[in-house]
Amino acid sequence: MRWDVRAFDLFAPLYDLVMPSANEDAVRKGLFVADRELSRVLEIGGGSGRVASTVGATVVDPAAGMLRRARRRGLETVQATATDLPHPDDSVDAILVVDAFHHFPKQRRCLEEMARVLAPGGVLVVREFDRDTRLGRGLVTAEKLVGFDSTFHTTTELGAAIEAVGLDVRPIDYGFEMTIAGVKPVTGA
Repeated sequence: MRWDVRAFDLFAPLYDLVMPSANEDAVRKGLFVADRELSRVLEIGGGSGRVASTVGATVVDPAAGMLRRARRRGLETVQATATDLPHPDDSVDAILVVDAFHHFPKQRRCLEEMARVLAPGGVLVVREFDRDTRLGRGLVTAEKLVGFDSTFHTTTELGAAIEAVGLDVRPIDYGFEMTIAGVKPVTGA
């Protein structure tokens, strides 16, 4: 088990007390660009469910401690990693990744998996930290100091990575906290 997962297992009881709220408006703007109705939504790396609870998403996370917190919120949970999602092809309307993508190993593989399970017209919304901002550079340093094996991107790099797995990129906002959406094309449209 990676240190990142073990750390979040240990940190789970305090997570919601010390983490700032996610920008719900940015997440909703990302969801809005989907080309289909959204009924089945996953939050990958969703931890305690702080975002999932605001949009009715299922939490997918490898850290059992975080999933216990999400279940206490009444959320459906799935213990899995983003590199091997247990969902069928084209079965999900939207996927959220909020403040977590930098912790994912094999990020290209994770994006391929998320694109695989998205239904045509579905949307992937990634809310992340841009490493080229002043705060981003500080966060990169801080995560290395605590031993996380994080990989951060710029807005351009993240958009290119999402596009490389076949999704139509739709930037939502820029800055230290960026939001990039990718919509799975509808075949024949």
